[in-house]
Amino acid sequence: MTIPFQIYSPVEEIVDPFLLNKEISLFIKRDDKIHPFISGNKWRKLKHQLEYAKEHNIKFLVTFGGAWSNHLLATAAAAAQFGFHAIAYVRGEQIRNPILDMCRIYGMELRFVDRNSYRDKAEIFRKNHSADEFLFIDEGGKSELGLIGCSEIVAELPQEYDHIFVAAGTGTTVAGIQLGIQQNNKATKVHAVPVLKGADFLKDQFIEWKIDPKNIILHNDYHFSGYAKVKPELIDFIKSFTCKTGIMIEPTYTGKLMYAVYDLINKDYFKPNSKILVVHTGGITGILGHLDHF
Repeated sequence: MTIPFQIYSPVEEIVDPFLLNKEISLFIKRDDKIHPFISGNKWRKLKHQLEYAKEHNIKFLVTFGGAWSNHLLATAAAAAQFGFHAIAYVRGEQIRNPILDMCRIYGMELRFVDRNSYRDKAEIFRKNHSADEFLFIDEGGKSELGLIGCSEIVAELPQEYDHIFVAAGTGTTVAGIQLGIQQNNKATKVHAVPVLKGADFLKDQFIEWKIDPKNIILHNDYHFSGYAKVKPELIDFIKSFTCKTGIMIEPTYTGKLMYAVYDLINKDYFKPNSKILVVHTGGITGILGHLDHF
């Protein structure tokens, strides 16, 4: 069963004298335009899972995330739009913030879980829910169905690129893009910018999904000390980039991604006349948790 939802995700060229001087063509796939809240890779990863739930007459979605999770908000919005009831287990103590308040407005039921118990999400689901009536959606939408959803990005591209860059958290999006590259017989090199420290675990995840890690180039030096961590140079870059292009990026994912791409261009990592595509994975509401840095 297909979810009735038309996406809008154009590819736009970034015009910048810096890029012209470096003889680089830089493009951005605007998955952030898909939906205000079900945006970017959030929609890609949820799409086939929602279709599965519809096909199996499952009415309840159960998912997991931190207090500032874009995934939780995306799931809440999708559940409301497509007729599901959503339950989220939130890591940590009970709090209020703009993201969780919006989840509540969409009708999502929030259950706060201590950090130790949260580590075993499968056990939380098993103790509280039946797989016949409730769909388990892992943190960040990570799943093989999510992988398939992300692979569909490649077939939408209007031209060939030498390189595709994407931020990496769980690794689902970048693995999906690599799968799409293989399925469409492209020669494009796929690059991931992990936003977590010690992201070598991604290679094991790629292998589990039957994606050869050698086909994905990891740039491990742009996490800025870890997940959701920031430094002044990152904030300065985000403000400069957003002001110059009109494209909003945020500190947790897309800011680190674009910082990495610009830094690599500055270091002459790419051959002259290279065409680079950056995938904007949405999640702009994530900036709300970092406003004190701006």
